[in-house]
Amino acid sequence: MGSQSAKSIPAQQKQDSSSGKGQRASRVQSFLKKLGPGLITGASDDDPSGIGTYSQVGAQFGYGMLWTIVLSYPLMVAIQEISARIGRVTGVGIAANLRTSYPKPLLYSVLILVAIANIFNLGADIGAMGAAAQLVLPGNFVVFIVIFGVGSLAGILLVPYSTYAKYLKWLTLSLFSYVGVVFIAHVPWPLVLHATLLPHIELTKGYLTALIAVLGTTISPYLFFWQASQEVEEVRYNRGEKPLKRAPAQAQEQLGRIRVDTYLGMAFSNLVAFFIILTAAATLHTHGITHISTSAQAAKALEPLAGRFAFLLFVCGIVGTGLLAVPVLAASISYGIGEAWRWKTSLERKPREAVRFYAAITIATLLGLALNFMRIDPVKALFWAAVLNGIVAAPLMVIIMIMAASKKVMGRFVIPLPLKAMGWLATGVMICACIGVFLTWK
Repeated sequence: MGSQSAKSIPAQQKQDSSSGKGQRASRVQSFLKKLGPGLITGASDDDPSGIGTYSQVGAQFGYGMLWTIVLSYPLMVAIQEISARIGRVTGVGIAANLRTSYPKPLLYSVLILVAIANIFNLGADIGAMGAAAQLVLPGNFVVFIVIFGVGSLAGILLVPYSTYAKYLKWLTLSLFSYVGVVFIAHVPWPLVLHATLLPHIELTKGYLTALIAVLGTTISPYLFFWQASQEVEEVRYNRGEKPLKRAPAQAQEQLGRIRVDTYLGMAFSNLVAFFIILTAAATLHTHGITHISTSAQAAKALEPLAGRFAFLLFVCGIVGTGLLAVPVLAASISYGIGEAWRWKTSLERKPREAVRFYAAITIATLLGLALNFMRIDPVKALFWAAVLNGIVAAPLMVIIMIMAASKKVMGRFVIPLPLKAMGWLATGVMICACIGVFLTWK
């Protein structure tokens, strides 16, 4: 009897161990499922335009603007969480709420500004992918940009978003290439820590323009529309889920999920941005290369300084983030336009079921692609796309904050005071940065 009991102990331990592993795996899977709109939003924020901006800032100012990434994180988290809450609570996106609760001229003004910024951003991203591919593959620049532009569009038109989103999540791993590059280069970490925690601000045209470009890259208008619309998609296509105004019992679980998803997604975005600036500062700026035209040029300049492997990592990151960002840019403005005119708007629908929505996506993508044939200076395209985003973001953030605090729009789920305070702080910082740029322009 004692012998049988002794023999059963190892078997029981194996069973308990197996059960424990299963429970841990189940918790991991459950956690990963929670990462959706926030993760993809954060990853798409580090698009080729953003990579170009961060590279230029790192090359020009060295470690001097690392503090901006630390500053922007809580501000970015606040405005993205607020945008997500608007979609989850009301069951419709930002443009639809503008249409029903605010004057039409305000809605149309917002859509025009965001459309211009998005199309300009699309053109810059597609061009950056083409230039990056040309660095490692034989072929013509024009051929590459057509492949990337048309290929991204085909992905949206032919693949259901629920399937596409799974690939987008995995594509975010390409951003780790920028973290890897830092460990190849020599980095003076005490100097980095000092520059990160003790800001040095210059009241000059170049510095303030770079500041608004960084803020415009991290806190971009298209991200507000995208994350709100993706929360609407979550409500629409997950059985049993409803807008929180109609199903308040779901509020605790869903608002908690939004918070975790947004915090982690934006942390991922800002961590990568930090490392891109750090890489450019440690390699390019340190060796006297202070003027970078594009993200592709930054990659090419890295090769003799940090090695072939670092160069290839940087190039892969540009292409990977471009493939991630182009669908988000095109779809985010199409959601806004579709909601404004009461179209069927959903990436889960087939193109024939939402013809006008997909037509808007197609037109936006092709217009962005066409900008690359207009001989626009890539230096200005990448950098000023970020500046334009920053300028457009400021008034849009004011509108979002007013909307999120309105009982008419949000019902009992108006944003809590701490989130409201942080959201207005983010808005105030963006407005001040814009004013600073305008005052220094001559």
